[in-house]
Amino acid sequence: MRACRSLAVALLIASATCHAQTAAYPSKPVKLVVGFAAGGPTDVVARAFADHASRALGQAFIIDNKPGANTILAAQAVASAPADGYTLLFGATNHTMIPGLYSGRVKFDAVKSFKPLCTVATSPTVLVVGPSLPVASLADYMAHVRKAPGRTTAGTAGMGSSGHFATEMFARANSLQLNHVPYKGAAPVVTDLMGGQLDSSFATLGSVLAQIQSGKLKALAVASPKRSPLLPQVATFAEAGGGNYSADAWYGVLAPAGLPDPIAQQLEKVAREFSGSAAAAEKLRGLGLDANATCGTAFSRQVEREVATYTQIARDLNLKAE
Repeated sequence: MRACRSLAVALLIASATCHAQTAAYPSKPVKLVVGFAAGGPTDVVARAFADHASRALGQAFIIDNKPGANTILAAQAVASAPADGYTLLFGATNHTMIPGLYSGRVKFDAVKSFKPLCTVATSPTVLVVGPSLPVASLADYMAHVRKAPGRTTAGTAGMGSSGHFATEMFARANSLQLNHVPYKGAAPVVTDLMGGQLDSSFATLGSVLAQIQSGKLKALAVASPKRSPLLPQVATFAEAGGGNYSADAWYGVLAPAGLPDPIAQQLEKVAREFSGSAAAAEKLRGLGLDANATCGTAFSRQVEREVATYTQIARDLNLKAE
C-alpha cells in the first residue's frame, strides 16, 4: 500500500511539473530558424509571423537565418534541438523535397524528426506563357504540347526545384511530354519568357505576379484547389480541364518531434490568428501569397504525402542534388 501511495505521489508530482512547464510557455525568447538568407520570401513571412507571435505570447520570437545546403542546415539544427518549443523551424515546401534529392545523405528524417504545427501562407503555382507561344487557354496549351511532344519548353529555377517537381507532376497527370529547361534562379526564367526565348513556366505566383498584371505574361491556370484572390479571373487547373492537379507551395512552422501537445496547441492557435489577421493578409498579398492555416494532423498528413510524391518523382528521374 505504501509503495502504491509513493507511486501515486510521484506521478502527481511529475504531472504537476509537466503542467507547470507547459503552462508557463514561453518563459524565455523563442528561436525561429529559417533556412534562407534575410530578405527572401520565406524570411519575410517568418519575420511577420515572429512579430505577431511575440505580441501574442509576450516573449520575443527571434529569427535565426541559417541559409545553405537547400535548407538542410536549418532543418538539422531544429531536428537536433530539445523538443521544448524554444527552437522552431520556419520552413517551406522544399522541406518535403529533401528526402528525394538527398537520399541517405542527411542526418534527420523530414517526417519523423519533426512535428508539423501549421502552415501560415501558400504560394500558388501558376502556368504562365510568354509571347512566343500563341495560346489563349490551358486547353490550347495542352493541344500545342501534344502536337509536338517534347518540343514545348518549360523553364524552372533549376533541377530539383519546386517548379521542376510541379512541371513533372502536371506532365504526368496529363500524359504530356514537355522540354524542361533548368535555370539558375527564377529571375532569368521570367526574363527569357518575356523575351520569347522560352515558351512556358510553372512558377510561384509571387515571382510572376507583376508581369501577369502588366500583361507581359499570360496566366493560363492556377495550381490550387480554388482560385487565388490575387488572380480571381484565372481558373484553376481543374476548372480549365487540367485534371485534379495542385502544386501550392507552403510556408509554415515545424517543431522537433516530441513537442508536448499543450505547447503545440498554443503555437497552432497563434499561427491561425496570424493567418486570419488583416495585417498578415495585406503583408502576404504584397508577396504574391495567400494566408492559409493548415494545422496539426492535416499538416502532418500533407507533409507525408508530399515526401512520398517528391521522393518517387526524384527516383524516377534519377534526380540527386549535389
